[in-house]
Formats: sequence, C-alpha cells, structure tokens
Amino acid sequence: MHIVDRRLNPRGKSLENRQRFLRRMKGAVQQAVKRSLQNRNIRDVLDGGEISLPIDGMAEPNLRRGGGGIRDHILPGNRAFVEGDILPRPPGSRGGKPKDAGEGDGEDGFRFVLTREEFLDVFLDDLELPDLAKRRLAETEEETPFRAGYSVSGSPSNIAVGRTTKLAMMRRVALHRPRREEIEALQRQIEECEDDESRVALEAKLKTLTDKSRRIPYIDPLDVRYRRFENEPKPVAKAVMFCLMDVSGSMSEHMKDLAKRFYLLLYLFLSKRYKKVEIVFIRHTDRAEEVDEETFFYGPATGGTLVSSALAAMRAIIAARFDPAEWNIYGAQASDGDNAHSDGNLTGQLVRDILPLCQYFAYIEVGEEGGDSSISRSPLWMLYDGIRSELLPLSMRKVCRRNEIFPVFHDLFQKRDAQSKVTP
Repeated sequence: MHIVDRRLNPRGKSLENRQRFLRRMKGAVQQAVKRSLQNRNIRDVLDGGEISLPIDGMAEPNLRRGGGGIRDHILPGNRAFVEGDILPRPPGSRGGKPKDAGEGDGEDGFRFVLTREEFLDVFLDDLELPDLAKRRLAETEEETPFRAGYSVSGSPSNIAVGRTTKLAMMRRVALHRPRREEIEALQRQIEECEDDESRVALEAKLKTLTDKSRRIPYIDPLDVRYRRFENEPKPVAKAVMFCLMDVSGSMSEHMKDLAKRFYLLLYLFLSKRYKKVEIVFIRHTDRAEEVDEETFFYGPATGGTLVSSALAAMRAIIAARFDPAEWNIYGAQASDGDNAHSDGNLTGQLVRDILPLCQYFAYIEVGEEGGDSSISRSPLWMLYDGIRSELLPLSMRKVCRRNEIFPVFHDLFQKRDAQSKVTP
C-alpha cells in the first residue's frame, strides 16, 4: 500500500514538523498570541504575524544515562588495579556554587511566524457560543457518512484489502488450490528422478496441479470487497446571532471604531467556528434597519438615538423567522450608553421580553479613549444593570481602548462548564 500526502506544505518548511511543534508548544503559543494581541488591530490579526516564545520551554525530550546505578566496565589493566576491584564513583559536577554575574552573549526569545489561519485557530481555540444546542435540534439538516459494512462493488479507493485477502484465502483453502511450495517440490522431484516410469507419473501429477492452480485463481473478482458507507442524517443545532450597533451622532469615531472591531471579531469567530450560525446585522439611530455586512461595518448613516428601535426590530425578526423553540438565539449590542430619556421604559420592557428567548446576550459599552473601563453611569448601563440582577442571561462589559477589545471578547465567549454562568 502506498500513501501519498498531497497536502500543500508551507514554502521552505515541513508541514508535519510545524504542526507537531504547534501541538507541543500549544500553551506557550496561546500565551504569546494573547500578549501580541494587546497592541494589534484587526487588520494585523487577519494577516497572522510573528510571536516570541521562551527558549527555556522548548527543550526536546531525550534519553540519557542516569547518574546512579551499578555499571560494569572493561578497562585496560595496570599495576594498581586487578580483576574484581570496586572503584569509588568519581565526584560529579553538579551542585556547584553559583557563579558571578554572567558575561558574554545571551539568547533572546524564539521568533515564530504564524499564518492567518494558525493565528485565528489559536485565538479562537477556547471560545464558543455559551449553552449552544440546549433548545430543540433541527430535523435532519445535514448527512454524515458512516461505515456500514462491506459491498461487492465500489470505488477502487475504498477497496478493503484485509477483507479481500481473507476471503481469497478462505476460497483457496476450501477448493484445495495447490500451494506454490507443493508445485516447486514436485518440480524438484522430477529433476532428481532417474526412473522414466516414475518421471511420467510425476509429470502427470504436476500437470494436474498446475491446471487446477490456473482454474482456481489466487484472487478472484468474487473475493474483492469494498468499504461501504451510508449517509446518516444527524440533527444540527441551529443558532442565530443578532448584532446590534448604535451609529447615532453621540457615537464618536473612536467609539464606532471600537464597536466595529468587536463585531468584526465576532463575525470572524462565528464564520470560522460554526457553519450553521445565522448572523443578523441591525444598526440604529432613532430608527433601526436590518442591513448586510458591508453596510453594517462601513455605512455612513448617523442621527439621533432610540435604543428601543433596534430591540423592537430584533423582536420582530425573531417572531418572523426564528422560532425560539427551534433556534438558539444570541444577541450582542454595542452602544455608548446614551439613550433618550423618554425611551427608557420601552427599552427596558423590550429587553425583558427578548432575554427569555435568548441563550445569551452581551452588551458592550464603548467609551472615549481616556475613560475608565471599570465603571459606567450611562442611562443604558444603569437600566441593563437593574435587569441583569433578575438572573436573566445578560452580560455587560465596557471598553475604552483598542487593546481592551480582545480580552473583553475572550472573556465573553470563553468556554465554560455546563453549570457555570456568565458573571459581570
């Protein structure tokens, strides 16, 4: 059997060695990626990049002779020692006194370049949608192939060599097919035989065996078996993520940039990790509208602020297209926290109506660059903080600087135990 690896290797590098290195250094690579994310922007993440790994954690495992034990050596004799003498163990070089301050060259951290896919894989490795698939699963949304025994026909790539060989051997034994060793032994007897009468008898027997060997092939087409696969319909958890973003006039360019960065990360996360997740983009000023991805991230619209318009649009879309009994519903909202005073009661009522339908709802409040991320007194924050105390699936975070986006995103969507809940 020949195995041909047709995977494309990175130019000038060994793919298998690279993958082995990433598996062995997984913890160190994850820490290095988290450190490098502090000062990165979204474009840098999409391009991958270089990370620094500590040298001391990269030692390869190796076998060596230990310092203890009893050993036998063969040494040249001399006048001082004779056969059977026991020699004292020479003093080791371990445990020396600490040296003075070192001099000379040192070693910097190991520099390792990650591709875009590797960087995103490491960053998204321990993230997931919380409580996915707690609701009813969809009916037969995708089919997965599984082994279903053997068949007498199929693709050459699916030939079951072991089963084919076993059946061929069983058939040869049952039909008493002559073995090659038996025919070769008979041929040697004919060569060594000097009696003509015996030679004729042996040649007749040889002809009978060779004819029978031809009639009973070593492997017959009836012996060939193929691995059989059937498609098994598997239920798939359906999930939808609502992305709500405030683009009103109170949102500065810095705040909009923070919100776009958060949602761009969310979009990358969902599109890479989950193939069956719908994404609904809703942007709002004093009115809300469902838009496509390009308009959501780069549209120039601006205006007043009515948060209830976005929540009302989300509730209407859920009622029209996403039955909560069949869909796992998630929401993520980004805003500067401002809202019209007259809109507070309606906003609170809409949030209380929506949260029981959701598996999880994350609110991100964006502030000015010099602001305090640990506290907020905005109207929307105070409203949501009161609702969060009602044990509804709502989590809140505030960000003011770009380097806070990655830690906050990671904190909101990190993998948790089934019994754990999101804490503020």
